Amino acid sequence: MNTQRLHIAIQKNGRLAERSLELIEAAGYRLNRGASDLAYSVDNAPIDIWRVRDDDIPTFVANGVADLGIVGRNVLAERSAGADGEGLREVMQLGFGRCRLCIAAPVGFEYAGPASLNGARIATTYANLLSRFLKQEGVAAEIVPMRGAVEVAPRLKLADLICDLVSTGATLEANGLKPVATILESEAVLVRSARGLGPELERLADSLISRFRGVVASQGAKYVMMNAPRSALPRIAAILPGAGAPTVMSLAGRDDEVAVHAVCQESVFWETLEALKATGASSILVLSIEKMM
Repeated sequence: MNTQRLHIAIQKNGRLAERSLELIEAAGYRLNRGASDLAYSVDNAPIDIWRVRDDDIPTFVANGVADLGIVGRNVLAERSAGADGEGLREVMQLGFGRCRLCIAAPVGFEYAGPASLNGARIATTYANLLSRFLKQEGVAAEIVPMRGAVEVAPRLKLADLICDLVSTGATLEANGLKPVATILESEAVLVRSARGLGPELERLADSLISRFRGVVASQGAKYVMMNAPRSALPRIAAILPGAGAPTVMSLAGRDDEVAVHAVCQESVFWETLEALKATGASSILVLSIEKMM
């Protein structure tokens, strides 16, 4: 009997493409990139990776062609804001590809809230999201649909403003634009079809999702160990960034001092170590975490 295979759709090119592959490999899956640039297989699990246009990923997953997909929340939200938003659900945030969908105006445009957009022409590739925003704010503006190079629309007199993704803002600045309103905060997300999978594929999907959660949780996380006075535990717990309840163990022959171990989900700076030392902690070690589940 042939083993069923799990199919994952990811972006072929663009800002999420390589990061998606890195995530899959960090989860312990060995990619066989082969000769085809459109389909990769996994050597150590019955998984296939399909590399497609980002706009097509929700369609692939919603229609059951792919079981899972990695896509920007902006793409998913644009689909969901339209008439064809059924059949998908977001599983988890992946922690990369962060950006904002913003309305941007030429420098000098006086923006005093959404009402400032009344009567304006706004160019965008996100017509559904922009339309929903304008409707919610009671704004009467004209949407100018574009497929790309939205930032040049005001300079070419195609529109007064634009609505586009912003990461660093460098592209806007180079075109004499500034963000004035944020419509959506976006990052890469894992999505799956609302339809059920068979038992074999469900187990495989659950395993993959669990591994992805472990990879995402370990990114930037640190394992902190120290010896400390037992009386300092409340202060130490308050100092450790993004940590749950630390593990506390008695030291042999010492009733007044303990060993403290904690996983910190936020950055541990030198200032953090100095604050810990000021509580009386000693032998402080900070270790990177490769895997966590």
